[in-house]
Amino acid sequence: MEVHLESSSSEHNEYLHVSLNKGRLQLSTANAIYSYADKYENFYNIFKQIKLNDSIEDVLILGFGLGSIPYMLEEKFGKEYCYTGVEIDEEVIYLASKYVLSDLKSEVMLIEADAINYIHQCTQTFDLICIDIFVDDQIPDVFLTSNFLHLVKDSLTDSGLVVFNHLADRSSYEEKARNYFKDVFKDAFPDGQYLQVRGNGMMVSS
Repeated sequence: MEVHLESSSSEHNEYLHVSLNKGRLQLSTANAIYSYADKYENFYNIFKQIKLNDSIEDVLILGFGLGSIPYMLEEKFGKEYCYTGVEIDEEVIYLASKYVLSDLKSEVMLIEADAINYIHQCTQTFDLICIDIFVDDQIPDVFLTSNFLHLVKDSLTDSGLVVFNHLADRSSYEEKARNYFKDVFKDAFPDGQYLQVRGNGMMVSS
């Protein structure tokens, strides 16, 4: 049963819908789910498959949403990290602050910024970078360039890991995601893996 909590809009998202679905907070747009607590299965299944080693301390999330990533890492994996969340939409930041942030144990610094501007200026390095940037169901073209990925790579520690979420819930999206992985992602991260998780193509740097 889904219980509607709040709907709003912004200059970046015409439709934002917060609901309680199966006991979890869900943030949706007209065509995509932005956040779904520990039921955000694309990242949940990736974190189950990859080794979250003990050296991870600092995590960068590009496209923070309602904070599903730190929430599930705390609730399901028992991990508390220091998070930097970058979110362009002021309304999404407001919703995350209203519904989620106070329940997290981890330290979270949430920055209102365009992720491309942030990564250009970033001087810190991170042990884990999660890229979850969508406008509705589309990744803006600037985040699909080789230049963006190399900037991300420059922001990684030597043993750091990148996880990049792409939609692949229909054949055209899956083909686009696999071509991007082969032609662009593998160029930046030669040891990268493409993992199909239900309707998502998850790209992992190693």
